Amino acid sequence: MSETNDTPAGEDALELVEVETEGVDQEGNLVDDDLVVAVDSDGRIVATDEVITVVAVDSDAVIDETISVVGDDGKLRAVEEEISVLETGEEE
Repeated sequence: MSETNDTPAGEDALELVEVETEGVDQEGNLVDDDLVVAVDSDGRIVATDEVITVVAVDSDAVIDETISVVGDDGKLRAVEEEISVLETGEEE
């Protein structure tokens, strides 16, 4: 048995491409950059969702998520940004 879903086909179809990089910055913090890009059938970027997570040496974490869409001028514009700080709760 086969099933179909309601995903668009043809010119309206978008492909999602995800790139994730991890590393350590100069202060020894762990950094994870997760970028998801929506690309149209012509290979043009339509929108992005980027989440950068930094886990500090003291175990606090900062999460910065930015959602961008392409404007009429063809340039990406941030439409939403949310920054969260997760603290370990440990006091010195």
